[in-house]
Amino acid sequence: MSLAALSESFFGLFNYWVVIVLMMIGFYTVISHDNLVKKLIGLNLFQTSVFIFYISMGKITGSTAPILTDGDPLYAHPLPHVLILTAIVVGVSTTALGLALVVRIHEAYGSIEEDDVLAADLETQDEEAETEEQRSEQAEARQQAEQRDDYDDGREQDEDHDIDDPERTASRTADDDGSRHR
Repeated sequence: MSLAALSESFFGLFNYWVVIVLMMIGFYTVISHDNLVKKLIGLNLFQTSVFIFYISMGKITGSTAPILTDGDPLYAHPLPHVLILTAIVVGVSTTALGLALVVRIHEAYGSIEEDDVLAADLETQDEEAETEEQRSEQAEARQQAEQRDDYDDGREQDEDHDIDDPERTASRTADDDGSRHR
């Protein structure tokens, strides 16, 4: 293979080499950096490489835009370009959402470094676990106290609480006996 053929095949696929380089740079940025903004930039680079890939695949050498003209020209299919326009809009909106989340994370944790946020989150989880344990112990104690108060020993309580008055107790007993014999 001659040098001219090698350079022609390399430069003939130049778009695909750019896609590979951008994709690897974006992927490396996402994996290697702890800063959340840098991770978003890496995701955008990766996304841009996918855009270039789809546009490169949709290109047909010697084709024209799909507009009716005289003769029988070769038309390029517009669908990849339309999909990429939609993907660009979605990419911009997800980037905006990601940046808004980074701002909220900075307000909540005071840092946008992933390690700092995770460490602060673990501390918060430990504190919340302790608080939840205390609440469950209090709820269990409350439930046990309610069960003791609601315990029915089988004896009926006097509605008027006049158990200490023997005359009333005797008259009620006589009334109950009389009603049973009827």
